[in-house]
Amino acid sequence: MATTLLRTFVLKINFKFLYSYFCQKAKWNKRKEFDYHIFNYPSKKVEITNADVDRIIDSAWSVWSGAKIGLKFTSSNLETATIKIFFVAGNHSDKWPFDGEGHVLGHGFYPKDGIIHFDDDEKWGDKKGKGKQLLYVAVHEFGHALGLGHSNDSSSIMLRSYTGYRANIVLSQDDIDGIKEAFSG
Repeated sequence: MATTLLRTFVLKINFKFLYSYFCQKAKWNKRKEFDYHIFNYPSKKVEITNADVDRIIDSAWSVWSGAKIGLKFTSSNLETATIKIFFVAGNHSDKWPFDGEGHVLGHGFYPKDGIIHFDDDEKWGDKKGKGKQLLYVAVHEFGHALGLGHSNDSSSIMLRSYTGYRANIVLSQDDIDGIKEAFSG
């Protein structure tokens, strides 16, 4: 009896951890088109320009568009954009201050907040060995803004930890299943 209860408890815990996107109640309703605005640029860039940051952010949204569920993302000059992107450091107007270089890299808030913060104390780059990979972190944080939680699938972009530079950033099946669930019904 005790073994069965423990097994049931562990299965429930593992299910929620493996598929955390099922636990997110906040959704974008039927919305599938989003505009985004980059409010400022990182102060510590490694061999990238502001134009490169624009390109990287656009590429990160393209990764999610690749899930083939009709998501569309458009850059906007309007501060009223649905998704708002900031590079901030330390205490920065939310309950989750950044901790300086090398630890927490960013956070994205679940729908319908649409705010994404990247730690401006980090050195952001686009090449192996040249700072933290902005593309990888952006795709991950955008997943949160779209409604996904963390995954323990090591191939998932929604893995809890930054694992370093990835040459080819694609959604895992776990990511695709999660985004489909987040935008279903």
